[in-house]
Amino acid sequence: MVHGTNRNADHYFSTATGAAFLAGALEDTVVISPAIRSADAGCNDKLEPNEVSWSCRGDSWRSGGAAVSNPELTSFDFVDELLRRLADKKVFPNLAAIVVAGHSAGGQFVSRYEMANKVHETLGVAVSYVVANPSSYAWPDATRALPVDDAAPEAAVAGWKLEKPHTSFQYGAFADAAKVPNYDIWPYGLEKRTGGYTAKMTDEQLKKQLVSRPTTYLLSQVDTLPLGGFDGSPAAMAQGATRRARGEAFVTYIDEKMGAKSKMLIVPECGHNDRCVYTTDAVLAVIFPK
Repeated sequence: MVHGTNRNADHYFSTATGAAFLAGALEDTVVISPAIRSADAGCNDKLEPNEVSWSCRGDSWRSGGAAVSNPELTSFDFVDELLRRLADKKVFPNLAAIVVAGHSAGGQFVSRYEMANKVHETLGVAVSYVVANPSSYAWPDATRALPVDDAAPEAAVAGWKLEKPHTSFQYGAFADAAKVPNYDIWPYGLEKRTGGYTAKMTDEQLKKQLVSRPTTYLLSQVDTLPLGGFDGSPAAMAQGATRRARGEAFVTYIDEKMGAKSKMLIVPECGHNDRCVYTTDAVLAVIFPK
């Protein structure tokens, strides 16, 4: 369970452990919430001896950027190693499945890690991904959603009452590309991946992994306000007016246009709140597969 922008791994560990209790899964589940901390000014985390320090700029660790204290180590390398350790039969001989989950900034991390990581097919253990309420996604091409009717920006900001996904999206060239020239630059798109974990990967490799790996997207029904570190940058706003609008547009696109078989759940009555999302009955079965 990857924490959000506040780097509060203890809170997310409590959320995941509480969810395991509700699911009756405490006896056969290992719960891990890695701490991606930063000693940089602005974050000022107190690090343990030899603990890695990441940039206080969240867009770096959320997208596989290199550590400040060890430029050879990226945040995706860090989780790769966790997964290798979990899949090691000498350590956990009975482990049957690994679920990589995150909310908000952690959801950004997991959505990009899912499409980029180099260990998924090598572990010998089933791996799935659960992405909840990120502020942005790495879009697989330069197109963007052209929402119409009940998915128009004014409707998205007002809040959607339906507990099911909308389908009224069209896709095409981003009309304001001239005004927002960085709208398709990593981590918002695949362009200019000049550093970090994905620098030497091809666009086609990232796209193939994006659509082939089992991923569930959790979107809170009323996550329609700019709360909790909402990314209001022009590049993020190019993806939609709200987190829910962005998620629905992205998942609909990769499923309908690219052949992905993603699962998308609208989590009823939740806003931008990880504990509400991950302790909902329908979600428990996703993060604790039988």
